[in-house]
Amino acid sequence: MWVVLAFGSAFFAGVTSILAKCGIRKTDSTVATALRTIIVLAFSWVMVLLVGSQSQLGQVDGRSLLFLVLSGLATGASWLCYFRALQLGNINKVVPIDKSSTVLTILLAVLLLGESLTWTSGIGILLIAAGTFLMLEKKDTQNVTAKDSRWLWYALGSALFASLTAILGKVGITNVESNLGTALRTGVVLIMSWMMVLVTGKGKELRHIEKKELGFICLSGLATGASWLCYYKALQDGPASVVAPIDKLSILVTVLFSRVVFQEKLSRKAAAGLAAIVAGTLLMLVK
Repeated sequence: MWVVLAFGSAFFAGVTSILAKCGIRKTDSTVATALRTIIVLAFSWVMVLLVGSQSQLGQVDGRSLLFLVLSGLATGASWLCYFRALQLGNINKVVPIDKSSTVLTILLAVLLLGESLTWTSGIGILLIAAGTFLMLEKKDTQNVTAKDSRWLWYALGSALFASLTAILGKVGITNVESNLGTALRTGVVLIMSWMMVLVTGKGKELRHIEKKELGFICLSGLATGASWLCYYKALQDGPASVVAPIDKLSILVTVLFSRVVFQEKLSRKAAAGLAAIVAGTLLMLVK
């Protein structure tokens, strides 16, 4: 069942990227992140009430709570970087870098969680790394200090924090019902994102958000909520070194919709890179 949930997480995560991109064409990415987190938090607590896990709130031990908070902070940092990168760069360039967090997640799962790494997993890691490199054009990695290349640094930051999110989240929900764990860590993300809005003085921009973009931001929040609920339930029941790669297949959904919605095309080199990422991810499922 956890495999099905992991694929569900991938689908909703892919939809999230497209909806979010539509919602931040004019709206500041930090403000959009704070708004969509409200939707995710509400969605998460609705699920907690539906499954009745709110009664377990007082039973969450200090260690689990600490790792859920740390996971929430890592998620907040990843989101802020990711949606800023989406606002500044091409979605077909940003997403592959973000999904490269799979490699670091697997390595951390082996080192910190004691999960096994088979030879097929090793080949999968190499394919994912090579595929990510191929999906980046040479010009994308040159002059990275230039203003128009800031998206690259944000995308790299997103990947780093995303890998930490998976590992910290895995530890945090070991003894906590997955929906409750998701709701708790989302509360941390909400606090963090709104603090960033206040610190950067962007609160005044809330009055000028177009209704159409606000709608897309809310929809992206719902998609994220669905993705998270699937992801953390899969993470609770299955190995992080397998769940994380499946989740990253959301790149297929993102690339497909980016072609339809934004008319962003893949070069032959980028298409080969995408194929390598998918092959490497699927290889991770082989025992």
